Amino acid sequence: MFNIFVDQQIRLRLLELKDSNELFQIVNQNRKHLREWLPWVDQITSPFQYQTIIPLWNKLFTEQTELNAGIFFNEKLVGMITLQQIDWASRKASIGYFLAEDAQGHGIMAKSVAAILNYAFYYLKLNRIEIQCGVRNIKSQAIPEKLFFKKEGIIRDGEFLYDHFHDLYSYSMLAREWAAKD
Repeated sequence: MFNIFVDQQIRLRLLELKDSNELFQIVNQNRKHLREWLPWVDQITSPFQYQTIIPLWNKLFTEQTELNAGIFFNEKLVGMITLQQIDWASRKASIGYFLAEDAQGHGIMAKSVAAILNYAFYYLKLNRIEIQCGVRNIKSQAIPEKLFFKKEGIIRDGEFLYDHFHDLYSYSMLAREWAAKD
């Protein structure tokens, strides 16, 4: 089972069915906050949806095509981080993430992304990790910028968000760049 202790307060682990209610509560209590940048929020209307989604996520992990991990801060679920679109032929993947609004400002996400980078580069032996953020999503952009990702450019109309397209910044980190940071 995937389980990373990032530090004494932060742990990343695969979600279990018992996490369904807590995950739904995070989404539900942060609906306005999350909806601003995540296109799937309105589709989540019940904790029972996670009874189907969590086993699917764990199947994708077993198949090594995707990782969907809960972010736990002091043993409380506060968000998620994903390693998605794993392309084994090109040895690349993309990271996505969200955090409850009241959990922001503690460095949780930057540390979690750094832990996923270590996992992706040193354990999975991937070569390239990408992050895409809305061009107006300053908080999300702060993560790849803090971790010294390279900003590669703008993906025009890169995502449809409820009733409009919006542009995305594209960031990347290569394994050799991550290894050289030390």
